[in-house]
Amino acid sequence: MSQLLKIAFEELGVSEILGSEHEKKILQYAQDSGFETIKDDETPWCSIFVNFCCHRLDYKKSGKANARSWMQVGTKVNDPLPGDIVVFWRESVHSWKGHVGFFLGFSPKGDKVFCLGGNQANSVSVAAYDAQKVLGFRRVEAQKKLSIPKPVLKKGSRGSEVMKLQELLNQLHYPCGDPDGVFGQKTEDALRLLQANHRLTIDGVYGQQSVNMLESLLQT
Repeated sequence: MSQLLKIAFEELGVSEILGSEHEKKILQYAQDSGFETIKDDETPWCSIFVNFCCHRLDYKKSGKANARSWMQVGTKVNDPLPGDIVVFWRESVHSWKGHVGFFLGFSPKGDKVFCLGGNQANSVSVAAYDAQKVLGFRRVEAQKKLSIPKPVLKKGSRGSEVMKLQELLNQLHYPCGDPDGVFGQKTEDALRLLQANHRLTIDGVYGQQSVNMLESLLQT
């Protein structure tokens, strides 16, 4: 059994409390994974639960309460294993709404996905979902030690230094897609946003100014 599933199964049965009281363990999921402003168990918490489990193992997290945020975390997989993350759409494939949990397996006919997750019937439980509503499967691992790439990198650059930059951007919550070592539009957009948020020249070029900022950021 994967380490993530072990953590998740330990919480099996934790449920919301009806009325004005709130389940302390659900509030703890939020606190431990960085959602300090959440003070009730009515707030949708499926993504919070996955963040909590990943936090326990120092795995990559989405850092967001939106289920679909997990589509930008880890690595896309087409043949999921138990413990991989599964993301579903709700209401419409084009809406922002969704659900996220841990993949357990497919039904014999392949039309259902068994998922262990939080906020399933208001509890941590195992439930079956329509396989046609799967947005994707993601595999997360222990966070790599952040490594600052060497400059200069810009759109069109390729190689291991670009991959380091992409991994760093993703871990700092500036999603640029799966690291592939190719400095494309998504990488440039993510870098521009990072530059804007830290009041650097917004040129989408990874140069010494960006290096200095990252060195300062990672030391704090």
